Amino acid sequence: MNISLLLQMSAEAEPDRIALVCSGRRWSYDALWRAAQGAASFISQSGCQFVALLDESSEGTPIALFGAALAGIPYVPLNYRLADEDLSALLKRIAPACTIGDVTRVQRLDPEGNHTRFTRAEFVAAAEAAGGSFAEQEQLDGIAAQIFTSGTTSAPKAALLKHANLLSYILGTVEFASARPEEASLVCVPPYHIAGIAALLSSIYSMRKILLLPAFDPDSWLLLASEERATNAFLVPTMLSRIIARLDEGADADLSTLQAIAYGGGPMPAVVIERAMQLFPACGFTNAYGLTETSSTIALLGPDDHRAAYASDDPAVRARLGSVGRPLPTIELEIRDEDGRRLPAGQRGEIYVRGEQVSGEYRERKALDSDGWFPTRDAGWLDEDGFLFLAGRADDVIVRGGENISPGEIEDVLLAHPSIADAAAVAVPSTEWGEAVGIAITLKPGCTVPSENELRLLIKDRLRSSRVPERITILDTLPYNEMGKLLRREIRRLFAS
Repeated sequence: MNISLLLQMSAEAEPDRIALVCSGRRWSYDALWRAAQGAASFISQSGCQFVALLDESSEGTPIALFGAALAGIPYVPLNYRLADEDLSALLKRIAPACTIGDVTRVQRLDPEGNHTRFTRAEFVAAAEAAGGSFAEQEQLDGIAAQIFTSGTTSAPKAALLKHANLLSYILGTVEFASARPEEASLVCVPPYHIAGIAALLSSIYSMRKILLLPAFDPDSWLLLASEERATNAFLVPTMLSRIIARLDEGADADLSTLQAIAYGGGPMPAVVIERAMQLFPACGFTNAYGLTETSSTIALLGPDDHRAAYASDDPAVRARLGSVGRPLPTIELEIRDEDGRRLPAGQRGEIYVRGEQVSGEYRERKALDSDGWFPTRDAGWLDEDGFLFLAGRADDVIVRGGENISPGEIEDVLLAHPSIADAAAVAVPSTEWGEAVGIAITLKPGCTVPSENELRLLIKDRLRSSRVPERITILDTLPYNEMGKLLRREIRRLFAS
């Protein structure tokens, strides 16, 4: 099977239903399907080995995704925010590619790559002009998408997602044509992130209209949600925080049709989700946890779980508002120690997962063990009822004198301080302990700076002395990427300098 089947089924079921709204233009399912077929026609004749998107989200995004699938060529969405040196290296790894978007940059960075280059407008126009029927091409390795992971100390890995992986996720979580014609999902995550691909696939299979926002800012989001009467949305925590801030500042937007908000991509501060539930009491919230290598979501904290945790006086139940819920029925999940032994509930370790949607494969190597388990490199633990709590990346753990310290537990304490807006804990070099705790904080507007002694006492009283920071710095903002992930390496670099 091929992911293009998802669009084909929807186009055959209701060809005239609106599938996509982007930059003022409306695309029916039939028009989108015909454009994807047209794109596949000239992609297959190009001799290219990949279809690369170097652009913001647009109508070209689904046309490229499904056109590549029909042509039997991997789709490679590239991060247009990368520095020239990094992007040049990636372009060389996929040459020759059919590239869509910033043609000037592609030519400048990889002139010897023999790439076929289209601007967004040229690509869409060519796809429409060549529209019509196109027979799906056989793809021997079955790879639907190749997504470069963000490299920190080494070159980015090329994660491979097969059609079977993506279809397993969609068919296992979405009911075909289940959306009503008035349902509309606002998609604003970058096209090079797995969440962006999953949002397109799930919306098209359910036949929910996609409202595509090329680049996020809170005012544009509020305007599009209001004008197009959005019913669903996916946001990363930093996006939701900025939207809430604008609403609290008095921004005018009619969000009465909003029924469901899913979020993920990074830790959700308790104050943000609690405020969101106050602003949208009739809205169902879902926390979705997943990775590129798992074809998106593998665990969910659903709307009923949110409401139960928010309303509970039981600390254990209330704490679940900070969890990512329970694994999907199609996913097996275990917490393991450093020796690979399965840990019981309540003990922290590395998260391992297994299932049909789990690829765990890179162009460079396979990461699955002999039994099909994928080590996520995320740290976490399960409570007695199977709710999964994340504790950051396994590599982020601070090892002080042989004791493992989770940055998250320190950050939670700091965020409870009335003057602190954001906080991060990282490992800093220590002559005595090998590693010690360093913290970086930002302040809420108009608040005074807490003393270092006050912060150290706060952490010591709530946790214990081993968690007390040796080094403290105050920043204007903490470094995040566009998907809301805290860039701890930048903070460690700051302390090192």
